[in-house]
Amino acid sequence: MKCGSSLCTLNVGGRRFSYTAELMRRLPLSRLSRLLRCVSESELLELCDDYDRDRNEFFFDRHSEAFSFIMLYVQHGKLRFVPHMCELSFYNEMLYWGLESSDLQLCCQRLLDDRMSEALVHFFPEEEPPRGPEITQNPWLERMRRTFEEPTSSLAAQLLASVSVLFVVISMVMLCASTLPDWTALEHNISLVSLCFLICPLWPLPCSIIEAVCIGWFTAECIVHFLVSRDKWDFIQRPLNIIDLLAILPYYISVAMTSLTGENSQLQRAGVTLRVLRTMRIFWVIKLARHFMGLQTLGLTLRRCYREMVMLLVFVCVAMAIFSALAQLLEHGLDLEAGNHDYASIPAACWWVIISMTTVGYGDMYPMTVAGRVLGGLCVVSGIVLLALPITFIYHSFVQCYHELKMRSARCGRSLSGEFVN
Repeated sequence: MKCGSSLCTLNVGGRRFSYTAELMRRLPLSRLSRLLRCVSESELLELCDDYDRDRNEFFFDRHSEAFSFIMLYVQHGKLRFVPHMCELSFYNEMLYWGLESSDLQLCCQRLLDDRMSEALVHFFPEEEPPRGPEITQNPWLERMRRTFEEPTSSLAAQLLASVSVLFVVISMVMLCASTLPDWTALEHNISLVSLCFLICPLWPLPCSIIEAVCIGWFTAECIVHFLVSRDKWDFIQRPLNIIDLLAILPYYISVAMTSLTGENSQLQRAGVTLRVLRTMRIFWVIKLARHFMGLQTLGLTLRRCYREMVMLLVFVCVAMAIFSALAQLLEHGLDLEAGNHDYASIPAACWWVIISMTTVGYGDMYPMTVAGRVLGGLCVVSGIVLLALPITFIYHSFVQCYHELKMRSARCGRSLSGEFVN
């Protein structure tokens, strides 16, 4: 081979770059330096896509403009992203030629880190495209899956989502109303029941019947979701499906305990365990995340910004430890007998610190000494600063998540409009 003794030509994506063998040995691109150490053509073809022995030309099916920017880095020592090119695609080109992310300029490194974190972390993971045999064999099952799992995929999916939202609202209203002290007396008042019937036709029905109907709908919806899902194990691991299960199980547990113990409904509600299980049905509200983009945006933002949330928690905990110790010392520790007994311990002072840093200020605890009041002012100011630091990152992530979900919803909306026209 002539690659070690003559001019070498690199054909990258149709563009030719000519370099001497000596220059290629000194390039910081590991693929090119390894190219000259090959002793056989088979070794060459492991590093390039093709090789022309007569013209001593190496062919690479890669992005030519990205390679030009990489060669500019070799000449000038500064590597930046190609304009109008995806950062992740350019990073793949860098890895192919033997460069690392540390070779980028600092501003481009930050941009690459942001894009990689966005690409790898998702609150709602994208499902794999369906396989061909499954579509040909089970077209009805695939259509059912899209109807139940994608509320904007068709008119039937939108109607199903509307009915599901209606049942969630009814169940929440009944759960909240059942905790009113005069709920039982209100059910027996004929005039009030007649008035409420004009407002809500479901009102005269017993609360247990309405609750059973709602639970039946949620159970059927969850079972159908499970049956039409492609990957059953992935379905079980999804957070929203786990929440659905936690919202449904308490009802069946309470019914089973009632049938086994023979307790009536009044004794059942008096039981602490059963009251906890009954309150757990408030998780039904989270089912609205399947149908409202705002809740989806909130969940996706919290998932992507967990580092910022942990950082915010660390800031608050460190400040709480410092200010609570100083507040306990200034208000109670210097004078144990006549001191402020609300600050008798550091854990008690932590409550005052957290309501001061968040600028809530209930007024149940407050410093009385001059030094304590100065410390309280510093605590409030530091709380405002510490809480404001990570908010910018969370805000930008929220806006980006909203636009991503909005674009995804617009794509589904276009398919929905086509179905409506047909």
